[in-house]
Amino acid sequence: MAIKKILLLGDVRLFQKCAQVRGSQTPAIQKAVRDLQDTLADFRKKNGFGRGIAAPQIGILKRIIYIHFPQEGIDGAFINPRIVRKSKKKIRLWDDCFSFPGLLVRVERAREIAVEYMDVTGKRRTIIAGGDLSELLQHEIDHLDGILAVERAIDGRSFALRGELKARQKEAYANDGMLRGGRK
Repeated sequence: MAIKKILLLGDVRLFQKCAQVRGSQTPAIQKAVRDLQDTLADFRKKNGFGRGIAAPQIGILKRIIYIHFPQEGIDGAFINPRIVRKSKKKIRLWDDCFSFPGLLVRVERAREIAVEYMDVTGKRRTIIAGGDLSELLQHEIDHLDGILAVERAIDGRSFALRGELKARQKEAYANDGMLRGGRK
């Protein structure tokens, strides 16, 4: 098992564009895929969440992402992924990232995308992704281009600490419940 340190916001490698992979079955690429898989699994075990990781987040400047998204039956590497189509319809959401834990960023992304990529066997594939999977793939592919969610913020007020946002949502839910309870 090769669990790697996740680079944090401020590390210049996170802002670099990654190189194309030449040959998905080389020992170096297979090792990178295993390292991504192991690091993601470790993060999930420690934190109870996490669906994807990009190679630059562990210091590998290659175009590889690893996605664990069981709801869609996906658990594997996407090598040289590229978005070939984006819907005009958008979604807005609070995005988070292993590279800036605790910070959430409000972003806008395409509701649906088509992504072409190569799997670990070298086979070319295309996936049509909507909703959460679309957002996740866009986030991870951005990493490969040296773009972080903080650069995609809707505006200057689109930042929140995870704990603070959860507290505000809990408070709003409690207040809403009290209002409904008072009407009965």
